[in-house]
Amino acid sequence: MSAYARIKRALDAALSLLLMAALSPVFLLVALAVKLTSKGPVLFLQKRVGRGGRLFTILKFRTMRLDTPRDTATHLLNDPERFITPIGAFLRKSSLDELPQLWNVLRGDMSLIGPRPALYNQYDLIEAREIAGVNAVRPGLTGWAQINGRDELPIPVKVRYDEEYVKNFGFRMDVRCFFGSIACVLNGAGVREGRAGGKKSA
Repeated sequence: MSAYARIKRALDAALSLLLMAALSPVFLLVALAVKLTSKGPVLFLQKRVGRGGRLFTILKFRTMRLDTPRDTATHLLNDPERFITPIGAFLRKSSLDELPQLWNVLRGDMSLIGPRPALYNQYDLIEAREIAGVNAVRPGLTGWAQINGRDELPIPVKVRYDEEYVKNFGFRMDVRCFFGSIACVLNGAGVREGRAGGKKSA
């Protein structure tokens, strides 16, 4: 592990803990909104691929109905809008559904910045990332591919951006991803739902 990787891990742990404490009122409000507007649990749990190909359970605020096809990326659904809960569209566009992943960051499953973790059954993406060396780093809440197209990117392009992130792994790249992510969230860029386009993947 490089010196920066060790510093990055320490910063991830400290910042995720600080953010969870500071955003606790937001956590509570979102949890109440999810619970009051649709049937089912507040959190959505799903298996994702972490560093070295290790599987971990990612946490998200639930934005889809209970009858949504399990373990299918939302942008691969033919009609995803009918599965989205009343509050789900707002949570997904604002990325508030991702807040519980701060716990994944604190645990060491993820980093604040890094390639978005693939679903365990996205075999083509996993294989391409393995060949490109992307799985050598922790996945993140946001990353280089996310600020350069997000869900609109086809797999080869996404992996190329992920590989570029790994090759330029360092403080400067993380700062670029951080501020770029803020801009993407504010304008909702690259968010896609469904095969025909629209909003965000699962």
